[in-house]
Amino acid sequence: MNFLSAIESKRDGKILSPETIERLIRDFTAGKIPEYQMAAMLMAIYFRGLNTQETRALTLAMRDSGDALKFPKDKRPLVDKHSTGGVGDKVSLPLAPLLACLGFRVPMISGRGLGITGGTLDKLDSIPGFKTILPKEQIVDIVQKVGCVICGQTERMVPADKKLYALRDATGSVPSIPLIVSSILSKKLAENLDALVLDVKFGAAAFMQTKAEARKLARAMVALGNECGVNTRAMLTDMNSPVGRTAGNWLEVKGSVECLNLGAGVPPVSIFRKENNNKTGRMPAPRYDLRGLIITCAAHLLLQTRKEKSLKVARKVAENCLNSGAPRAKWDEMLIAQGADLKAFNEKLSLDHTAPVVLELKSSKAGFISRCDARIIGEVVRDLGGGRLTKESAINYDVGVDRMWKPGEAVHRGATLARIHATTPLQAASAAEQLKTAFEVRAKSHRAAPLVAEIIES
Repeated sequence: MNFLSAIESKRDGKILSPETIERLIRDFTAGKIPEYQMAAMLMAIYFRGLNTQETRALTLAMRDSGDALKFPKDKRPLVDKHSTGGVGDKVSLPLAPLLACLGFRVPMISGRGLGITGGTLDKLDSIPGFKTILPKEQIVDIVQKVGCVICGQTERMVPADKKLYALRDATGSVPSIPLIVSSILSKKLAENLDALVLDVKFGAAAFMQTKAEARKLARAMVALGNECGVNTRAMLTDMNSPVGRTAGNWLEVKGSVECLNLGAGVPPVSIFRKENNNKTGRMPAPRYDLRGLIITCAAHLLLQTRKEKSLKVARKVAENCLNSGAPRAKWDEMLIAQGADLKAFNEKLSLDHTAPVVLELKSSKAGFISRCDARIIGEVVRDLGGGRLTKESAINYDVGVDRMWKPGEAVHRGATLARIHATTPLQAASAAEQLKTAFEVRAKSHRAAPLVAEIIES
């Protein structure tokens, strides 16, 4: 193949044939095309774009570059959820066992974080003994027996995406909608799903800063997913504030289990009872965002697979299941199946903190939280060692921020706005100075923006 002519064609804005795209992905995966030439092609795509047919051809070629998961016939639909990433976004962890309890099979292939965006696999790596890398036969076996698995792609699953993403990251061509769409959907199509729900973030800590940008990406993914035979819909969700009250790998695992334990999706009574003379211990939140996203994702998958006929009924079914305690038991079942030491996990879970230093950030005045900036909080977690500046960066699983108060909530002077979990006192003090700028307290309350801004079905 004369790859140079293909680069020149895309550079000049011409349309590449499906055969050309299939061949270039096959040859690149096999090492027959040098990285500098593929980097040039990626930059040409970044500036010239791909039309719908080209994006579909690229997605399918990437899917077919390696192994796909194959499941036996089963009345339980195969479903998954994907988020475009954010701060504190731990939804996948409690969602997978909930979906399994609702009668789904969930082969959740997840990724790691980079920068301020937390990775699902990094969170799970904080669990003693938990294995996030499994052979495809074991992935299928766990899904069939337990109902859900959360793991990374195998070496032979969509290898083209691994190679392409590394190049995109190194050449500044990550923010390309066709390349994002093909990267996400190629992995999901390799799971042989019946239905997929996408959580497309927008806002301060999102990859797509504006709702319009997020809508454009969501529509492209929904259209292509449906065209490829997977019932796909997307939610546009706000990422100006973190999801839940924890950010940082182990802290987010704790937050997820807390949600599964309590059903009500609020922190334990003991944590906040002393704050604001709040005798119930419940945070006066206008929305329980973690719980809300979990239920919304599950409800839409119930609709997409025709298990329920109305969103109202589907939400109630998902909520009742979440409150039943069954997803918490399923969580433990999944952990055991993936090699976790359940005794060590529960012992770690019982600790107030696992980082050496914990520092409380206090409010300097009374009022209502008007801003809890997810980007700043994500930067704090990253700088504490809980995120990656490069793919090779080591992760400190125990650092982070928890007990965060969210927009719309009332605080008194001296109330704890958040806790910092750090390695050293100096590191904690530095993080506190940075974290101060994430919170804003005003005299008057205001209504928080809706968490789910829009649903896109086609």
